Amino acid sequence: MSEDSAITPSWLSPDPTSWASGGGSLLTDNSTGGLGAFPSEDSLAAGPLPLLVNPWDIVLCSSGTLIACENALVVLVIWQNPGLRAPMFLLIGSLALADLLAGLGLVLHFTCAYLLRSDSAQLLTVGLVVASFSASVFSLLAITIDRYLSLYYALTYNSERTAAFTYTMLVLLWGLSLCLGLLPVTGVNCLAEEASCSVVRPLTKNNVAVLSVSFLLLFGLMLQLYVQICKIVMRHAHQIALQHHFLAATPHYVTTRKGVSTLAIILGTFAACWMPFTVYSLVADYTYPPLYTYATLVPATYNSVINPVIYAFRNQEIQKALWLVCCGCVPAGVAHRARTPSDV
Repeated sequence: MSEDSAITPSWLSPDPTSWASGGGSLLTDNSTGGLGAFPSEDSLAAGPLPLLVNPWDIVLCSSGTLIACENALVVLVIWQNPGLRAPMFLLIGSLALADLLAGLGLVLHFTCAYLLRSDSAQLLTVGLVVASFSASVFSLLAITIDRYLSLYYALTYNSERTAAFTYTMLVLLWGLSLCLGLLPVTGVNCLAEEASCSVVRPLTKNNVAVLSVSFLLLFGLMLQLYVQICKIVMRHAHQIALQHHFLAATPHYVTTRKGVSTLAIILGTFAACWMPFTVYSLVADYTYPPLYTYATLVPATYNSVINPVIYAFRNQEIQKALWLVCCGCVPAGVAHRARTPSDV
């Protein structure tokens, strides 16, 4: 490849065709420009024309488009409905906004990488993606904390103290996410030293390691909180059953079991989406085939696709608002649906 023709179309692969071969010899020569290098005219004449767009980048861009559209609907509904101002809905709105920005970041990165092809644009878009996904994970933790407090302090949950605590969590999580996103822009990147790159260029190995360890700690905290939530829900259902002389197979037992199953689905989905990329980014470095990075990063983006389904579209109040926005009416089945322990 010619040194003069090197450009940067991809944030992971130094060769846009490496997705097909696994990239075993991708980085044997750092003089090719790092992120991506198109062949010169002489090399094009000597062999078949390579793909000019990495299909994996197209997949990420498509995921970003779906994420942005889906979460924009949630943000719009919460923003326009004055009745959705409770702490729970503010946190769901924060999650949707973070995922919306993450989707836009993926789309902008694809656009800038293949059109602008500049390091500055790459740093900005990667910073946006890092900040957005960090805010998404932090928002998930905040929602978990809110759900725990709503059950543990059920009698005082709707007080002004809860609202103040929610605003404090929002300020902290977005402030910390912004700081993490600004690191690549402020110089914590590997553009000047290729050997310090992680599996996601231009993030450094140390930067990604900090993000991965932080995720594992947050996941452990969420797991502990959900275990406590399950205990509280089971204890409340058992007390209600004793008061009404219910048997184990009654609706209270069924709905409680459904609630515990819902919590397991929430935590399992979160882990299934993010854990492969987290573990891989800890053990791998820039010399590993980019194919493996794409294969673990793409599922991580799917978490932002699933989040609205789990946290927003299943909520009765948001369902009513969506029906009003879409058709101007609320079906009777949605309007009179009772809240159950599965809604925790």
